[in-house]
Amino acid sequence: MARSRVPRWVLWAAAPVLVLAVLLLVFRWDWLIPLAERRASAALGRPVSIQHLHVALGRRLVVRVAGLRVGNPVGFAADPPLAQVTLVEVEVAPGSLLGGRLVLPRVTLERPALALLAGADGQRNYLLGNTGGGGSEPPAIGRLQINDGTAQVALAPLRADFQVRFGTEGDSIAATAEGHYAGQPISAHVTGGALLSLRDAASPWPVTLDLANGPTRLKLAGTVAQPLHLAGADLKLELAGPDLKQLTPLSGVPFASTPPFRLAGQLDYAEGRVRFSGMRGQVGRSDIEGEISVAPGAERPLVTATLTSHRLDLADLGGFIGSQPGRRDTPGQTPAQREALARAEASPSLLPNTPLSLPRLRAADVRATLRAEHFDDQRVPLDALTLDVSVQDGAVRLDPVRVGVGRGFIGGSLALTPRAEGGLAAHGNFELRRVDVARLLAPMGVRGGGTLGGVANIDGTGNSLAQLLGSGNGALTVAMVGGNLSALVVDLSGLQFGRALLSALGVPTRTSIGCMVGDFVLRHGVLETRTFLVDTDSSVINGSGTVDLAREGLDLRLRTASKGVTIGSLPTSIGITGPFKNPSIAPDAGELLARGGLAAGLGLLALPLAVLPTIQLGVGEQHQCEGVIAAARRDSTETARGAGAGTPRTRTEGGGRRR
Repeated sequence: MARSRVPRWVLWAAAPVLVLAVLLLVFRWDWLIPLAERRASAALGRPVSIQHLHVALGRRLVVRVAGLRVGNPVGFAADPPLAQVTLVEVEVAPGSLLGGRLVLPRVTLERPALALLAGADGQRNYLLGNTGGGGSEPPAIGRLQINDGTAQVALAPLRADFQVRFGTEGDSIAATAEGHYAGQPISAHVTGGALLSLRDAASPWPVTLDLANGPTRLKLAGTVAQPLHLAGADLKLELAGPDLKQLTPLSGVPFASTPPFRLAGQLDYAEGRVRFSGMRGQVGRSDIEGEISVAPGAERPLVTATLTSHRLDLADLGGFIGSQPGRRDTPGQTPAQREALARAEASPSLLPNTPLSLPRLRAADVRATLRAEHFDDQRVPLDALTLDVSVQDGAVRLDPVRVGVGRGFIGGSLALTPRAEGGLAAHGNFELRRVDVARLLAPMGVRGGGTLGGVANIDGTGNSLAQLLGSGNGALTVAMVGGNLSALVVDLSGLQFGRALLSALGVPTRTSIGCMVGDFVLRHGVLETRTFLVDTDSSVINGSGTVDLAREGLDLRLRTASKGVTIGSLPTSIGITGPFKNPSIAPDAGELLARGGLAAGLGLLALPLAVLPTIQLGVGEQHQCEGVIAAARRDSTETARGAGAGTPRTRTEGGGRRR
């Protein structure tokens, strides 16, 4: 019986099926690894390697990637890599592969490890290359599970080196961090809602954060409606620490040094700005409230602040001018702060000589307003403060500056401009308008009345407040018309022992002032008296000398001439000499021995009247000073002619003369 033959066409048709069957029997998904690595490397701009790839076929596809590694860019060591994951397991809904949005019911990451590195040169390994998806819609993920995640964060520019452990707990994400940040120990714990709900604007995403960076504490709790857009935040932020300056590396905003602080308010993001609004708290002894916002800029952030203090202690602002802020009894200070204050008090220098940091001034542009209603220090004769500050590319402008003194004020403006050769150039103009003398003298225990007016200007260069003043050029003119001073002030300058003793014992003896005028010139840091004259109902005081701002030294003389013979009056100069911090106030012994008799009358004062300014300084419409100046000019002329001997002459209240 002949055997039947299989048609050749059947064999040719069966061959591909047989080959496919053989391939399915021997196929390994790992053969696709090179293709997957090339696609992933191109997408991330980093070398990507995979140890093992497997796909389980069924009602749901399950893709397993073992030993996934994402390398570092050129310039970084190979280890540790940017990311490595022991196992990535992804479930794929097969129907979603046919078109439309890819659906991933479950994604699991086992032991992911990240290394986020930044070198001192600013290079960062975590800035990925081409990650754009061409505008395609991201996959829909049903559940994301992360087990035993770790991260090493080493950022040299921020002096940061800490470890993070993270993972999912049910539908929530939690992470803890330990290490160092900005040279200080850091520890943090953060919890958030389900990662997959980050895109769900209908469900606000809950978040809590507790962070300690050295002695600084930060707490954040609330919800964010659109976390990926930083919008719709309802977050309460609490901050506390020994110095606001320590917030600079955490916030990216430069702060001056301050005493201990505690602040609380609402944090949100709107109109391209991070805002800290409804802020209330304490900085040192000062209460503070208001709003601070930060907007990123092309070159530097823009910080906008509106702050109000109901009770302000000026010592708390010391860090803004280079001095140690706070007082030794300010609550909550660290031992280091108390030691710094003790050193500042023991220093022979009074003016702050700490260099102002130009890099810090250029770190952000600032527009800030500070309003203080009262000053929390009876030793400061000030009543209110208005201060507008702007910083633009390191140039600082304070305009206006207005400090209330009783019913009057001291106001003006100050500009600090960086110089090409280094340091700052300062230019300031100030005025005194109806400054209340009683309020000005009250902290010294001196009674008084009347109003004071004047103008001042200064130009200087340097790196610190001490250098700016010590190199300064400018002028100061002050005047007071009417009013009175405690007799203690007038009589001590002339050593009229009896009345001075009564005043020191509290006897309410006052002397009326017809006129006070002072004119000073500042040359290269030395303030020189051109004219200083006080005309009272019983005496005339003339002052002369210099104030050396560079060396912080005083060399002043006050001389009183009585308008009549006063027993116990010693017509000699009182010298005010020595350093600012410890001046000596005593009679000029040499002059006292040289003089054997009493002196009286305006003619003995030898005033440099040619430089007396016109008195139009906002102190009223009275012109008593004109009579005093005219009488002094006549007496000075007669004295120069040798007419000093004879009957003493004094001026009457109306500016005339009587014998």
